[in-house]
Amino acid sequence: MTSLLDQGCSPQLGILEISTGIRSGRFTARAAIEHTLARIERLDGRVGAFTAVLTERALARADAIDARHAAGKPVGALAGVPFAVKNLYDIAGLVTLAGSRINRDNPPATRDATLIERLEGQGAICVGALNMSEYAYDFTGQNPHEAPSRNPHALDHLAGGSSSGPASAVAAGFVPLALGSDANGAIRVPASLCGLFGLKPTFGRLSRARSFPFAASLDHMGPLARSARDLAFAYDAMQGPDPDDPSSAQRPVQPALFELGRGIEGLRIAVAGGYFHPEGNRDALEAVRRCAKALDASETVEIPQAAVARAAAFLITITEGGALHRERLRVRAKDFTPAVRDRLIAGNMVPATWVTEAHRFRHWFREEMHRIFERIDLILAPATPCRAPRIDANTIEIGGQTVPLRANLGLFTQPISFVGLPVVTVPLWDEGERLPIGVQIIAPAWREDLALRAAWALETAGVVRAPIADLH
Repeated sequence: MTSLLDQGCSPQLGILEISTGIRSGRFTARAAIEHTLARIERLDGRVGAFTAVLTERALARADAIDARHAAGKPVGALAGVPFAVKNLYDIAGLVTLAGSRINRDNPPATRDATLIERLEGQGAICVGALNMSEYAYDFTGQNPHEAPSRNPHALDHLAGGSSSGPASAVAAGFVPLALGSDANGAIRVPASLCGLFGLKPTFGRLSRARSFPFAASLDHMGPLARSARDLAFAYDAMQGPDPDDPSSAQRPVQPALFELGRGIEGLRIAVAGGYFHPEGNRDALEAVRRCAKALDASETVEIPQAAVARAAAFLITITEGGALHRERLRVRAKDFTPAVRDRLIAGNMVPATWVTEAHRFRHWFREEMHRIFERIDLILAPATPCRAPRIDANTIEIGGQTVPLRANLGLFTQPISFVGLPVVTVPLWDEGERLPIGVQIIAPAWREDLALRAAWALETAGVVRAPIADLH
């Protein structure tokens, strides 16, 4: 039996290819994991994706899968598929760092997060914990407490945050699947900058049990992958109510994988205008135009008060984050990164009337989005205003103006996560460009399947793609 390395395979296969190869006996789960671990060891020193690699655990699980397969027992739809998780997910035996210095003093987790358990219940194998912004509060992905996560397609450029490690790990070909989190764009921004498919599901769709929180009414968990099909594979395996998560929706599983083949038949797709169409950001607008043409989306819709939605999202984020970290700020303020510390302190000083108004507006905005989706099935919008900036950049250009980088990478993602809508980000590449840019496919609540169908249609048509970075 040959290994993946013996076969001269590409740096990493997709979920279906790995699980099918193992179930067919073409290679073993151990071979797949050894190949994964070898690539991480050889290249992650340049990329900075991992904060911990679970070598012994991963190999033991691979051997157990191979033994089950040899005995003729079922091994699961994701048999032998390596994955890794942002280090705010609990992994039994590891301290859940959440990108911070302070959490290093905590005891190790005693049980895996629910989403890890569900993926491993289908045969997938967790190989490690991944880098991230401190307490998930930064769009750049830079973290002074760890080596920087770099964009594998251009190592002197940002991976994006706060799910920087998950994006770096998938784009570098270390794993075909990684789990991140998204409060204001922390899956979608890195997916756009690193050229990946990313899914922010509906709020409450995927369990948050045994993960370190950021903003209670905004936190979403979701996957990043190199194809829409792999997103759907992982999403289906992780769905379902969870009694360990009070925010988990009590809704039945709604599989998306077998819906992909329906494509865009019957779907009414529009482009977001106004706020989402700033003059001067050619790359972002051209990416949306190309997707719209391929999906036959000729209508433009105005999302009312999107700028206000972004401002309200900011208020809710800093107040919920500030409340969560109030005691840490009181006793260990010097152990925070200054920029994160200052925003969290500010969150504790916001007048209560402002927060009340933000939540009142949130209710109104949610109803407005619901009305739009009564006549439209999907909306296309930019994911980021630009391609990945350099690591040393402090500003970006938006609409002909120079604006702060950190505050504006989430310009187009914040209004959408504000009301918990599902979004798939797809990556576009231009000939001669070494960096991609992403487009958001926004769906009504609980209709992840529609966004995944459109993403798969774009992928099979060759409009979007997620190549592995050339790190040789």
